[in-house]
Amino acid sequence: MNQPSPALIAQSAVRRLPRLALLLFCVAYVLPGLVGRGPWKDADITAFGVMQQMAAAGSDWLHPNLIGITADFDSLLPYWMGALAIQVMPFLDPALAARLPYILLLVLTLAGTWYSVYYLARSPQAQPVAFAFGGEASPADYARAMADAGLLALIACLGLAQLSHETTPAMAQLGFMTLMFYSVAASRYRSPWRVLGPASGFVVGIAGLALSGAPTVAALLGIGSVLVEWAHSRWGDDLNERPNVRGWMLLMLGATLATAVLAYVLGLWVWRIDVAALSRSEAHKEWGSIIRLLLWFPWPAWPLALWTLFRWRRQLTSRHVALPLWFAVVAVGTTLLTGASDRSLLLSLPPLATLAAFALPTLRRSVASLIDWFTLLFFTSCTIAIWVIWVAMQTGVPQQPAANVAKLAPGFEPSFSALAFGLALLATLAWAWLVKWRAGQHRAAIWKSLILPAGGTTLCWLLLMTLWLPLLDFARSYESLSRQIARQVNRQACVEVLGLNTAQIAALRYHQKLDLRPVGPDTSCQYLLVDTDSLASMGQSVNRTDWERMILLRRPADRSENVVVFRRFKPSAAAVRP
Repeated sequence: MNQPSPALIAQSAVRRLPRLALLLFCVAYVLPGLVGRGPWKDADITAFGVMQQMAAAGSDWLHPNLIGITADFDSLLPYWMGALAIQVMPFLDPALAARLPYILLLVLTLAGTWYSVYYLARSPQAQPVAFAFGGEASPADYARAMADAGLLALIACLGLAQLSHETTPAMAQLGFMTLMFYSVAASRYRSPWRVLGPASGFVVGIAGLALSGAPTVAALLGIGSVLVEWAHSRWGDDLNERPNVRGWMLLMLGATLATAVLAYVLGLWVWRIDVAALSRSEAHKEWGSIIRLLLWFPWPAWPLALWTLFRWRRQLTSRHVALPLWFAVVAVGTTLLTGASDRSLLLSLPPLATLAAFALPTLRRSVASLIDWFTLLFFTSCTIAIWVIWVAMQTGVPQQPAANVAKLAPGFEPSFSALAFGLALLATLAWAWLVKWRAGQHRAAIWKSLILPAGGTTLCWLLLMTLWLPLLDFARSYESLSRQIARQVNRQACVEVLGLNTAQIAALRYHQKLDLRPVGPDTSCQYLLVDTDSLASMGQSVNRTDWERMILLRRPADRSENVVVFRRFKPSAAAVRP
């Protein structure tokens, strides 16, 4: 028996967010951080290094590696996309070329979330209560307004900003998972069997998710989607809207099983649940950090999602609640049970944003006002802090922020960019206009409570990627350390490495084009780079009497990353490249 909807929404509250404004919103969020910066440590530069080596035909495409190091490279498709982009666009900088597919993945995530909320909001059980004398929101207008709110809730999530702008498997997983989510949400209202319909979207999404290193998550989401559709086919209230539900469920089940087999054949089963790990002492020490991650990473979507579950508790088996709830539970459960931390929690953001959107028709005005005031104070304070520190970097005034920057990033030389300054100024003025608009007589729109959180997140991210970009590039990249190393070695000679992590290796290959090789009995290079943590055990890998210590080099922004350069006493003829 259907339960009454808790949503009370009039037609005047479902105005669409202007399409041009929404498009500019997304552009301002997507492009900063994907264009104009170098690869950052650690996962970003490591993934790019694998892509670059693949593009140069220096790596087996079925066994990604970096100069023979294969540890932790547990996905395929993300590296294939970046490597193909580098090969197809040799006229671009490799780092920029590798990011282009990831720009499309972020766009897919935003668009997929919008359409997922739209189709779920079309469900009869998601519709607002009909008024006695009419005037309630029409289904189509209501769905569009809810979709706008869901997209704003996703953009507002604090944890999305950095990880969605990296060229890593985590971003690929997010894009393909959102495609799966959209396909199931739209299957009741779009024919799955048309070209580029939900059927093809589900197959591509689940296969892409598995090939991106998350086959267990793909299998759980696939099985859960089948169960949601089966339950709705038995007890739903829109059974006549699309025939052949059984065929759709069989396709999802078949795609899930086929993907599981493919992942097993390719050896991609990684995120396995380890219940025993929960009882280890190390696991107990991590619970504090996990709780803090769960609090800030999906903010502000998670409190709104919890409110949705409470207010829509009589409709928990409905598609608009059950489907995003299952996707969110799988992502959060993966975070808790596998130790995959923020990169698995990233998958929870689209479904949590969907649940957050369904909280808005039930929010009281006092709660909406509290969200507005908290958001206004928080992001305005962040904006002022970013500008003050930037002015301090440029002029030395105020002195304390300038001294803090000099202490945290010794050797950094600030620079002025008229383009970056202009974009940052326009974004700040747009925020001021948005605050003025929100404080005006525009209180009817259902998405009003999320416009400031999404705008504040976008503003701060854009300011960081314009005003602070030189500082962040200096602090989060290995370019300065790479330059120091390159000055100490002959670039025509090969260089052995011992103890360096994959991020450092990828950076040296990208920034300085060094010919790096792992230490081994068949390697005889003129130079050797050793991480200071590996100095004590160096004798187990090389004959120390063959090497002369040259210099200790430090990464300015992180004094714990130190590299010692050694030179061979008697370099062999094979040590120099022809």
